[in-house]
Amino acid sequence: MKLAGIASLVLVPMLMFTTNASAAPQNITYKLRASAAGQSSDFTLDQGVDASAPANVAPNGAVAVVIDPAPNKIPSEAADRQVREIKGLALKLPVPANSKFTSASLSGGSGLGSTPTVALQGNDVVLSVPGPIKGGADFELPTVTINLQAGGTGTIEAKLGGTSYDAPGLTFTAVVVVFGFPIDAASKGYPDPNPVLTTTTIG
Repeated sequence: MKLAGIASLVLVPMLMFTTNASAAPQNITYKLRASAAGQSSDFTLDQGVDASAPANVAPNGAVAVVIDPAPNKIPSEAADRQVREIKGLALKLPVPANSKFTSASLSGGSGLGSTPTVALQGNDVVLSVPGPIKGGADFELPTVTINLQAGGTGTIEAKLGGTSYDAPGLTFTAVVVVFGFPIDAASKGYPDPNPVLTTTTIG
């Protein structure tokens, strides 16, 4: 059998996370594309997100945007294939217009298989989780606090990163077992729709 043909069986829309019940005010749907052995398939991922920021800030004042992902779960199977783990997860959070990045920090999180980090990369604050997060496991991404300095006028709107498969805001690798062999399926995607999470008015 050809691995390319085998891989195409596992890269189907059934590879998706299931969001646990939570009080998160917004449920975000990511459109994702997984690729392995020359094959690709599209699927979706749902993630609850709670976010907060001050409604108003003085010109050049300090603003803290807090983004708190809801608990989630890795599937144990996809298309009757075992999902061994998820690894190398990266979530982009753009620095909003009319603001300047000053720092970012993490708190909480569970079941991540490693210590997550957060850093500014270009114009994005990137949450990185090396993993691995085992198939079937519950997990919760850490709360991200982004500290900003407001500009002189306008509004500061926090959103998630990603606009297309070519400019993704979420990437990870799913390791799926096919006939006893692990296959890495690189996944990348973007939120669609991508709602405004918080709005702060300057002035």
